[in-house]
Amino acid sequence: MKKPVDKRSKIVYNYTIINNKETPLKKTILTDVDGVLLNWEYAFDVWMNEQGFKKQEGEEFVYGMNIRYGIEKSQAKKLIKIFNESAVMGFLPPLRDAVEYVTKMADEGWTFHAITSMSTQYHAKKLREQNLDKLFGEGVFTEVTCLGTGADKDEALSVYKNSKMWWIEDKVENAVAGAKAGLKPIVIEHGFNMNTEHGFPVAKNWEDIYNIVTGINKSVIDIRKVG
Repeated sequence: MKKPVDKRSKIVYNYTIINNKETPLKKTILTDVDGVLLNWEYAFDVWMNEQGFKKQEGEEFVYGMNIRYGIEKSQAKKLIKIFNESAVMGFLPPLRDAVEYVTKMADEGWTFHAITSMSTQYHAKKLREQNLDKLFGEGVFTEVTCLGTGADKDEALSVYKNSKMWWIEDKVENAVAGAKAGLKPIVIEHGFNMNTEHGFPVAKNWEDIYNIVTGINKSVIDIRKVG
């Protein structure tokens, strides 16, 4: 069967079988959700304040929620799980300019596969899918893979091994896992990762991601070199 050519980009699709479906790799982007597409930190902080917890002074940019809120690690993990399986998951706000540029890319023929370590709970996944559809439009996210709360993504990323697909993350550890799987990571900048050394392009927002992926303006690429 003859494979289609995208008339706008003139890219000939290369296909692979992912989850029993033929997937066009060159027009599909893999992406994390929290801290990349959605402003999870803001929503979690509002929820934590409602539970009586406040951020510790000077710890606003620490990744660990136990340190950020001055609680035990086990308690933080439990609270995150409760939050991630609550009704709030259907109403998280977008991060920065995500809506503008993800929808722009969708209009240009891109689709997105989300890989999120939120929860494996059925209703939590449905709320996540509804949240993404509501903000970005139905059909933009053709795959949503939900892993356990805080789970590693190595196995989920191995499905796309050596595909050289773009992989958008905010956690450098997961970006490294993507690189080991033969993907092309881009790290979304946050206070907790801005001083972490690595060899991946850094994006402050989705406009930067758009420019990197399309190659429109290579001068925007910031690479945090190791050493």
